[in-house]
Amino acid sequence: MSENDGIAKVIEGYRHFSEEVYPEHRELFEQLRNKQNPQVLFITCADSRIDPSLITHTDPGDLFICRNIGNIVPAYGEMMGGVSAVVEYAVMALKVTDIIVCGHSDCGAMKAMRDPDAASLAAMPTVKSWLRNADAALGVVLAKYPNTSGDHMTRALIEENVLLQLQHLRTHPAVAAGIASGTVRLHAWIYNIGNGRVLVFDEAAQEFAPIEQVLGIESGKSQGSRHRGPAPEARPSTTIG
Repeated sequence: MSENDGIAKVIEGYRHFSEEVYPEHRELFEQLRNKQNPQVLFITCADSRIDPSLITHTDPGDLFICRNIGNIVPAYGEMMGGVSAVVEYAVMALKVTDIIVCGHSDCGAMKAMRDPDAASLAAMPTVKSWLRNADAALGVVLAKYPNTSGDHMTRALIEENVLLQLQHLRTHPAVAAGIASGTVRLHAWIYNIGNGRVLVFDEAAQEFAPIEQVLGIESGKSQGSRHRGPAPEARPSTTIG
């Protein structure tokens, strides 16, 4: 692959958009010209394999998207910056009604937390500092599953990290007020890159399960079984990875 192949693909993609996609959806884009009215704030990882609009089959204007390494939301006051501003603007200015924190399988950030030496975080001080916002998830995994390691530990970290970021969201004043008034709802998702399936956290059962199972969505495919934490080695995992 030459050094120009990447940008050439992007440019060709824009050509396809401008000549074929845009004309087919001109009315939608004209409606969005001077306003947006998304109902959902979608917080996910910057991983190149994640496409929120593709996963949710949504149109431009439907999702207000925030992406960063590890789908992290620092607790209010810890790291005031872009993520905090996105959350505040989404809730207060755009009046979103739902906030999704979406983790994903094979998450490099969680692998780095699992094996900090192997990840060479010392050479990436900014990334290392950012991942401190997920330290509590590592603490929970080590306490609950002291003998886990490898992929099973990564899966547990992915789950606990998503739940931790929901806790952090609740510390943001705009979100806390929205939850108290019943105008904002929080959702924990995990997307499996390999099979395209989504798990959501079932508050009643306190575990992650297929979205079809939790929300009662009709599906012709097998929904698998519920799972919380690393799967035993003796049986295949029904969550991620």
